[in-house]
Amino acid sequence: MRELHVVVLAAGEGKRMNSRLPKVLQPLAGEPMLLHLLRTVRRLDPACLHVVVGHAADQVQAALARWPEIRTVTQAERLGTGHAVMQAMGAIPDQARVLVLPGDMPLVRADTLQDFSALTAPLAILSFIAADPTGYGRILRDENRNVAGIREQRDATPDEQVIDEVNSGVIAADAGRLAGWLERLGNDNSQGEYYLTDCAALAVADGIKVQARVCDDAEELMGANNMRQLADMEAVLQRRRRGALLDAGVRMPDPGSVQIRGRVQAGRDVELDRGAILEGQVELGDGVVIGAGSIVRDSRLAAGTRVEPYCVLEGVETRGGCTLGPFARLRPGTVLAAGVRIGNFVETKKATFAEGAKASHLSYVGDATVGARANLGAGTITCNYDGANKHLTEIGDEAFIGSNSALVAPVKIGERATIGAGSVVSGDAPAGALTVARARARTIPGWERPVKKESK
Repeated sequence: MRELHVVVLAAGEGKRMNSRLPKVLQPLAGEPMLLHLLRTVRRLDPACLHVVVGHAADQVQAALARWPEIRTVTQAERLGTGHAVMQAMGAIPDQARVLVLPGDMPLVRADTLQDFSALTAPLAILSFIAADPTGYGRILRDENRNVAGIREQRDATPDEQVIDEVNSGVIAADAGRLAGWLERLGNDNSQGEYYLTDCAALAVADGIKVQARVCDDAEELMGANNMRQLADMEAVLQRRRRGALLDAGVRMPDPGSVQIRGRVQAGRDVELDRGAILEGQVELGDGVVIGAGSIVRDSRLAAGTRVEPYCVLEGVETRGGCTLGPFARLRPGTVLAAGVRIGNFVETKKATFAEGAKASHLSYVGDATVGARANLGAGTITCNYDGANKHLTEIGDEAFIGSNSALVAPVKIGERATIGAGSVVSGDAPAGALTVARARARTIPGWERPVKKESK
């Protein structure tokens, strides 16, 4: 079997996007659309994956840094798709099979590309039937329905413009033959560019039968030249991802409102309420409930965890069933054992809570360890930052922190210690004792409340 080389065209600017980002880096489900395509293409296990860059090449190459095996080649002058493919051909053996794709095709499935690249025709074109063919190259066929060529929209006659079978931009070809056709391309067209699509007519002129495979699912081959089309692709991708979770048994009372912007693993009886957003790598154990309007990013939630409405979780791990929120913000480094309760308007960061610990109201807990069954009253603050460095607060098992207390780190609160409400604790508090650190209240005789002066 011949080795497969894949060429992805990612040199375009995408002016109609009206964005500083190059077209292929426009986000789709929270990730550049080029990366969606490359992740799919890598499943074909090509001998080499070539990405042709041009406009904002440094930005595109930076996005590819996670995959150092990808070969990038620069199209210094953007003279058309044929010219772009020429830039990659020098590193591709003549006996290889070449698969060429546009970089703005993130919805194509690996199975579709696998079947298409396996076609044996010297030149094969992946086409589809378009409800609105505007902007696409039309597949021209002769009286025997054989492919005669491809005509770009700008160069098509009125009769050709009504053709609804269109070119997706995906071709598969024998490398040696493709290199020869590319060398013979001309630029006598309305754009003055070297069109890759003109290779079809050159092949036919050489007596080569060009095979056009019509893709059954046109949505797979959607591209995006503007923000409206990008939004259409987002809708398709979200529908696919929600469908996969529904098929896996995830409950969604209002599926259309849920957004999946990453990869999600879900156990049995998981529920995603209206407006839930999952981003990055998310793992949800059995029975996890994500409340309405909550955002969960790069987190692992153990079985039985319940996220009440309007919480934001990032980099959070629960190691047993917990109750979080509503209106809680849990930041990276938050690790919660079974039975932990994080309540409304509580923020945590780099905080470890042992089994059964609680911070139920209006607190900030950062750079801290909280012992088992400890209770942090409303308004508890760990003062972890001195203006230059972060410091640790250690709270022992079954400690009780009274409301509106400030724990000035570094500080240790012993097991079963009690901190009186309103205290500012800047030294260690012994185990099993009551520590109070606040000024004694006093009344000032003769004091009168200020009166607002009348304006002149």
